[in-house]
Amino acid sequence: MQMALQNRDKTGLKKEDEKEKDVRSANIEAAIAVANIIKTSLGPRGLDKLIVRPKGDVLITNDGATILKELEATHPCAKMMVEMSKAQDVEAGDGTTSAVVVAGSLLHAVQTLLNKGIHTSTIVDAFILAKNKCLEILQGLSEKVDLSNTDTLVEAAQTSLSSKVVSQSSKLLAPLAVQAVKTLLADD
Repeated sequence: MQMALQNRDKTGLKKEDEKEKDVRSANIEAAIAVANIIKTSLGPRGLDKLIVRPKGDVLITNDGATILKELEATHPCAKMMVEMSKAQDVEAGDGTTSAVVVAGSLLHAVQTLLNKGIHTSTIVDAFILAKNKCLEILQGLSEKVDLSNTDTLVEAAQTSLSSKVVSQSSKLLAPLAVQAVKTLLADD
């Protein structure tokens, strides 16, 4: 009995539990730090970041993907955020900054819940419920798109081009993109 009490601190928690909490907290804080670095570069009023590279050359950008690419993250969780951004870029070609900022915000909420003493499995269960509700809402908001309705397809293409460098040419490029896709679909 006395041996079991030696491994506990004043609050009655096992010393290992405190170490686990510290590691978990440090991991969350590292990921949030990455999100905070690029958060201010998001959106049309996003601020530019001045990055000095190791060889001394200077880069000024407000592109989240570029900022994260230049970030020399050493912490494993910070690296994971950078890798998540790269995966988002590969999959969707856009939304890298938003994905990292959203992940950082979710992790901040997790940290708040953990500090209140809520168990990790309860938090995970709540996130799964929230994901399912989001999917249900999005499904309810979705609309079938008639592939023969060129105007709707052009509007969708223009919207997707609006955050890219080519946004000024979206009225020209959107119809071309729609025509190219329709041509490819007709060939199949």
